[in-house]
Amino acid sequence: MSLKTIKAPNILLPKKGVDLTAFAVIACDQFTSNLKYWDEVKTLVGDKPSTYHMMLPEAYLGRVDETSYVSDVNKTIQSYLDNGVLVDQGPCFILVDRKTSVVDRRLGLVISIDLEDYTYAKGVKSLIRASEATIVERIPPRLKIRENAPVELPHILFLYDDKDRNIIEELYKNKDKLEKVYDFELNQGGGHLKGYKVVDTDKVIHQFEELLKKNNNGLLFIVGDGNHSLATAKAHWDKIKVSLSDKEKENHPARFALVEAMNIYDEGLIFEPIHRLVFNPDKDFLPGLKKVLGGDFVSFSYTKEGGKEELRMPKNAPMCYKAVQTYIDEYLKTHKNASVDYIHDEDELIDAANKNKGSVAIAMPALTKGDVFDYIAKDDVLPRKSFSMGHATEKRYYLECKRIK
Repeated sequence: MSLKTIKAPNILLPKKGVDLTAFAVIACDQFTSNLKYWDEVKTLVGDKPSTYHMMLPEAYLGRVDETSYVSDVNKTIQSYLDNGVLVDQGPCFILVDRKTSVVDRRLGLVISIDLEDYTYAKGVKSLIRASEATIVERIPPRLKIRENAPVELPHILFLYDDKDRNIIEELYKNKDKLEKVYDFELNQGGGHLKGYKVVDTDKVIHQFEELLKKNNNGLLFIVGDGNHSLATAKAHWDKIKVSLSDKEKENHPARFALVEAMNIYDEGLIFEPIHRLVFNPDKDFLPGLKKVLGGDFVSFSYTKEGGKEELRMPKNAPMCYKAVQTYIDEYLKTHKNASVDYIHDEDELIDAANKNKGSVAIAMPALTKGDVFDYIAKDDVLPRKSFSMGHATEKRYYLECKRIK
């Protein structure tokens, strides 16, 4: 690992006096089938400075003029920069202490990483790898948003393998020596968030270097959340770097992506399943699914019309996701009216199925932490949407920003 893999970013945070409860909102790819959630966010935020005005919730896709919406977003971001709403904190990391409705503490560290050391290609060795299959068709729409954006808002969560808990945990033990930069309640049941500024970044980078040597598998980070967002950042960088000189490439802000890194062994990190909701399938969908599955793990399918029905799956969770996702992908190729969405909570899954007549909900199992790093270290990737780090309301809220122009 070279020192350039992890970089101390110039993080932007809201100026003092900004209502942080209104400013920080959940990641754009959450509650995609729940417009009510986003309507409530819109009402709560109003005209206050907010990351709600700095991104396009995916629940709005197909419901708004996306070109106009994104243009307005970028104008808002620029106004926040011009009017001092966003303040440069200087080169630093941010130690994040998140309390949710499920856990009392989940620790993370906001850093930036060199996109040259990341790939989502299956079987290609790199220090940073995707955990799930990347659907390249999902990159161009996101690229349209990013290519003209002055800053990035990360909801990308990285995982690293530190059984001894020597990096983030050590920072947290000494948090009283760090400057607290925020401490506030998140909206919409997201819990509570505290952030501490870490200026001795070289020491932390050295600790990651030592961890890489110790693990000796050539793998430093895997992308736990935000695979497609990071893939978009990579595509954006690959697109613009061809016109840059070697010197310009070295420190161009678009080369480095802002992420939150988390120890996979953090006690506050709980892996939750990501369920499938298939819209408008024919009557052959469930019988066909049952035919290709089978196994010892008992789950269920659900329809508004028929309620819950037992569904048996392979006991090995990665194989379970592979079997279900492969079947759905093949089914959609021959049933053009059908589509799929990915739901994070079981209650949300049932609610969405009840709101969409004729849809089929498929409840999925949770992966273990051991499944993930072992699987990726073998140069494989999980099917897309194979695991979620926490419940839907525990997903990352936008707060820290970084310039990419």
